[in-house]
Amino acid sequence: MFRAISFRSKSRANLTKIDSQSYDNSFELGFQVGGFAYYDFSDFIGIQAEVLFNQTNTKVTDEFSDVFGDAFDKDKTLNYISVPLLLRLNSGGLITINAGPQFSFLADGNETVLANGKKLFKDTDFSAVAGLELNLHPVIISARYVWGFSDISDVGEEANSHQIQLGVGLRLF
Repeated sequence: MFRAISFRSKSRANLTKIDSQSYDNSFELGFQVGGFAYYDFSDFIGIQAEVLFNQTNTKVTDEFSDVFGDAFDKDKTLNYISVPLLLRLNSGGLITINAGPQFSFLADGNETVLANGKKLFKDTDFSAVAGLELNLHPVIISARYVWGFSDISDVGEEANSHQIQLGVGLRLF
């Protein structure tokens, strides 16, 4: 049976935290918008590629600002272009399971006075993604967790990101 590639748009709310002593350990609200295409090999398995603008927010702790003084604001906004490549299981059913790697490129790091001399964050992030989609054609409701494997901090100790994503997608054709 021939299966066509499907295209969709999506938007999500992100709840992000960065694991490190230098960053506040609570989840901060951000957003994600973009599109994706998928190809189902059968009613059970397929692949999905996405291109997303991903805004994440975090706060530095008092320990971090003690080192650098008041050279920058505690609130940090990181804008990434994220590219997940996901395996789709049960792709023809009501619930689809997605999992795979994600590579993200830092578009800007909310430049500050300190960042003019040295960036606080590295330019890339490698993560693993796992989640579920509820398929209510043409609408899709989704929930994911993203585990960051890369050290994203360019200053001080290692820092890894974690994200909870909740969103809605729309099948375009």
